[in-house]
Amino acid sequence: MEKSQWGSKIGFILAAAGSAIGLGALWRFPYMTAEHGGGAFLLMFLLFTLVVGLPLLLSEFVIGRAGGRNPIESFEYLGGKRWFRLFGWSGNIAVILLLSFYSVIGGWILLYLFVAFINTIGILPISDYEGMFGQIVTNPLYVILGQGAFLLLTVFIVAQGVQKGLERASKIMMPLLFILFLIIIIRSLTLPNAMEGVSFFLTPSFENIDSQAVLYALGQSFFALSIGATTMITYASYLDNTHNLTKSALYIVLMNITISVMAGLAIFPAIASFEMENVFGPGLIFIVLPQVFSEIALGNVFYILFLIAFLFATLTSAISMIEINVANAIKGNENKRKIMAYIFGLIVFIVGVPSALSEGVLNDLQFFAGTIFDNVDFLVSNMILPLNALISSIFVGYILEHSVIKSQVGVLNNSAMYPLFKAWIFLLKFILPVIIVLVFVMNIMNFF
Repeated sequence: MEKSQWGSKIGFILAAAGSAIGLGALWRFPYMTAEHGGGAFLLMFLLFTLVVGLPLLLSEFVIGRAGGRNPIESFEYLGGKRWFRLFGWSGNIAVILLLSFYSVIGGWILLYLFVAFINTIGILPISDYEGMFGQIVTNPLYVILGQGAFLLLTVFIVAQGVQKGLERASKIMMPLLFILFLIIIIRSLTLPNAMEGVSFFLTPSFENIDSQAVLYALGQSFFALSIGATTMITYASYLDNTHNLTKSALYIVLMNITISVMAGLAIFPAIASFEMENVFGPGLIFIVLPQVFSEIALGNVFYILFLIAFLFATLTSAISMIEINVANAIKGNENKRKIMAYIFGLIVFIVGVPSALSEGVLNDLQFFAGTIFDNVDFLVSNMILPLNALISSIFVGYILEHSVIKSQVGVLNNSAMYPLFKAWIFLLKFILPVIIVLVFVMNIMNFF
């Protein structure tokens, strides 16, 4: 049985970066930055991404390639105990729940692309963007069709295989994502008073920083790299032994940081130019930005480009979430790939329907964190993913044999890299578990 593999190193890096770069970078990061100190939040995010995110990402790469199997079997194979399979199953459950509400937002993007297009060609001129957003997200037919279309597109790519599907799509979408953002940034920076937005975004101001802002910056660095979803374990299992895991992890972290900064440079100058600093969260992308771009020459075209970039980032993340389940199900038998891809797409669609309807017919059904959408988001982001990241940190730090780890990262006892290796293991064993538990506990305390 032939094992799936990446066709090139750049293909893996772009696909893994695509998995990491998604709603966290393009949606959550800008409004978190706006609400928690601007440049100060950015500085903390950069620091935590390098000190916390990078070591955890590398640990998942090591588990993936050393295991050479899907996450469920890799944990058992490397740990030597059958009950370790539970760690892989936790990732399976996490990504199904995560994609169930992620695909809802993906559906919104597709719907907005359609609306933006017909608005641009003059079929349906729009001026009330807040009202339009409400009409879209509360209409059961629209949100179900949007979610279904987004998942169908995702599943179609995954069904083509690792090289022809995941890798080919990532090689197209990721470079285009950077190009589209460069175009939008150039236009955004040429707006009146744009430098006020740039200054807010890049100049650290620690007056408004509190413990909650530090916690959010830590959490953003943590979730921005898809850590804890075991998608990176799956992607690394398709690598051969000639691939440098440490360099790949660093490249992916730097790409994630770059696109986060680019998102800020695209959004904050435009918001400052039109004095719309007070609307964030869902409204930032779907209410404020279309209104801002409508005031700019060829603004509708630029907004369509932004939505396409947003769609690419969301799709590359969604692809990895379907792929982990497909990999676990087919166990290396590529003949089963297409049918399993569509089966898991259908499962995610069914699970996601309540979240899709949360802003409309099910809006009155609220408990704990809020709507069904809010509760699924909270369960995955604040509980399951931190738990899975804690598992990876402890597994590599305490359970996996050091000889295996050294062979994966290419470190010998007498090499110049050995002190860095020891520092990384120290972080995984003693520092990162404490940080992850702190994030977990603080999230729970904030909830109650």
